[in-house]
Amino acid sequence: MDGWVQDELGGADLGDARLNRRLRQIVQALSAQPETSVPQASGSWAATKATYRFWDHAALTADALLAPHVAQTVARCQAQPRVLAVQDTSVFNFSGHPATRGLGPSSNGQGQGLLVHTALAVSLDGVPLGVLHQATWTRTATRPNHRRNRTTAAKESQRWLTALQTTQTVLPTDVGVITVADREADLYDLFAQPRRPGSDLLIRASQNRRVDAAEGWLWDAIRAVPVAGELTVAVPRHDDQPARTARVSVRWRTLAWQPPRHRKGGRAGLAPLPLQIVLAEEVDPPSAKERLRWLLVTTLPVTSWADAVQVLTWYALRWRVERFHFVLKSGCQIEQLQLAHVDRLTRALATYSIVAWRLLWLTYAARQAPEQPCTVGLTTAEWQVLHQTQLPHQPLPAQPPSLQQAVRWLAQLGGFLARTGDGDPGLKTLWRGLRRLADLLAGWQLAYPVPAAPT
Repeated sequence: MDGWVQDELGGADLGDARLNRRLRQIVQALSAQPETSVPQASGSWAATKATYRFWDHAALTADALLAPHVAQTVARCQAQPRVLAVQDTSVFNFSGHPATRGLGPSSNGQGQGLLVHTALAVSLDGVPLGVLHQATWTRTATRPNHRRNRTTAAKESQRWLTALQTTQTVLPTDVGVITVADREADLYDLFAQPRRPGSDLLIRASQNRRVDAAEGWLWDAIRAVPVAGELTVAVPRHDDQPARTARVSVRWRTLAWQPPRHRKGGRAGLAPLPLQIVLAEEVDPPSAKERLRWLLVTTLPVTSWADAVQVLTWYALRWRVERFHFVLKSGCQIEQLQLAHVDRLTRALATYSIVAWRLLWLTYAARQAPEQPCTVGLTTAEWQVLHQTQLPHQPLPAQPPSLQQAVRWLAQLGGFLARTGDGDPGLKTLWRGLRRLADLLAGWQLAYPVPAAPT
């Protein structure tokens, strides 16, 4: 069993030692070949059947499968004074598998799917620390009418508040946490919800709300403030748009949100919310359609240029959770799973979420802490195979290479060219490299078997 799997899942408590062991075996197999089918990753028909039986186990819940990983995530967070909890929702489309029972309509009403909401812990320098909370649900064929008059608790919007509550519950009070989310989380109730000390919000606004300024409305009020300066920000790749940098103007202001007017039971008891507003607008965009414009609302103090820059930097890390869902879909091929019922899919999703986190962690840990030894993420056999593959005429070193070097070797197995100016390898080359590494490792272990223990 690989060291990282044992460390991550050694605390599993599924009510039976055999189930605990099976969870570790499944994660071990899937992490070695994340983009292959379950039979390919399992390696035998017996192991494949065992995996499907595991996901069919009615007593197992997705929360229980994720629990040991969440515990390790919390432990990693405890090494940080403050972390980001980046939230996002993604639709997983299973329209190609009409026989799967229990699914609901997808977001566009065509086909069937499953919605997944994840709160991912990320260090302030951008390293994914793990999943803190994950929820799945399906929609009904018909959406309720009069949505505006329904309470937040009766809407899908409740997911943002629930994830915030869970995050604050699982993290120790001495670890500060900033919940970061996109425009769907622009909710009065989210900001009005009680938060423990050290818990803050950083949300991209979607609504032009009423505020306490003379201008009356949020957009007018923030644009009435002079530009404080300009800043270059990194814009991650999105859909068919490549990653790029953008020059943005920056303004900030403290304003009070007025309570929503359309609320069942009226506005009695709802108070204005004093919040900090930061607006970043691209100065010279490639096109009007691609123009970057972030209107951010936060409970963090913003009283200086440095504060505003910090808020923008942290918001840019929200993409980590989108990349997490991207790995689940494209790297782990979740949407290709052919399982009979949605309950099996949710257990499979929880299992693959651990695999997806590890892929994401390898990618960003190698960038942010490149000099740490590669044994924090790879076994001795794995890095030795990588060394011999890339440097076949050089003897194995006495000490393991750096994580950055090992990850680059791994990515080269997946097609990364490692030319001067190529930058850091991406997720796709890593998951492809892991598949090749699994094959090479099998050959290595046949050539250099571990000696049997003396009897």
